[in-house]
Formats: sequence, C-alpha cells, structure tokens
Amino acid sequence: MYKNDKVIRRYSEPFKLKILDELSKGKHTKSELCKLYSIAPTTVNEWIKKYNRKDLMNTRVKVETKDEISRIKALQKEIEQLKKLLLKKDLDAMVLDSYLEVAAEDLGYKSVAELKKKLSIKP
Repeated sequence: MYKNDKVIRRYSEPFKLKILDELSKGKHTKSELCKLYSIAPTTVNEWIKKYNRKDLMNTRVKVETKDEISRIKALQKEIEQLKKLLLKKDLDAMVLDSYLEVAAEDLGYKSVAELKKKLSIKP
C-alpha cells in the first residue's frame, strides 16, 4: 500500500438513520455506537447536523449549589431594580426637558439652551 492510501467509507442513508435512531432511543451512547460500528464521532455529529437532530448533540449540564442559585436570583433582582431606576431617571430627564421647552417658550427665549444658560443649568 502507498503512504497516502486511505479507506474512504460511504454510508447509506438508511444506515445513518439507523445510527441516529439507536442514539435517540438511548440503546447506546454516541461513543459506544462509534466503537461498535467503527465510525468517527465527528461523522456522527455531521449526520446529526445533516438531519437536524440537535436533540442528539452533546448537551452541557450546569450544576449549581443552593448558594449559587440564591446569589444568581439576588443579582437578577438587583439588575431589575437598576433597570427600573435607570428608566425612571430617563423619564425624569425627558419630563425636565419638556418643562424647560415650555418654560423657554412662555418666557420668550429663542431656545432651551438659552434658558439653561440663563439659569446656569448644565446641558
């Protein structure tokens, strides 16, 4: 044999579907199927993508302690409170700008900037 000779394997559609079916039924793990049928794990991953079976892809399981979960909940609550405060601040700024527009118009100023300058309000 030559140095660069490789065995190229072609798998039939029914065979691919059989492997995915066995994997979905939980008869074997992906690594067991790969060893059993001499298939590379990347090949099985390609079949999973090809047939849009993302439910068969490896999933990441996140294990958290009760302390971590309570800390995450507390941080999420704090984030919500900060969002509300920021929204309130933005609304207050909009109301102030509206008041200044009305005041500038009523007092005869050409612009809000002119009124702010007269009242020494920073922009």
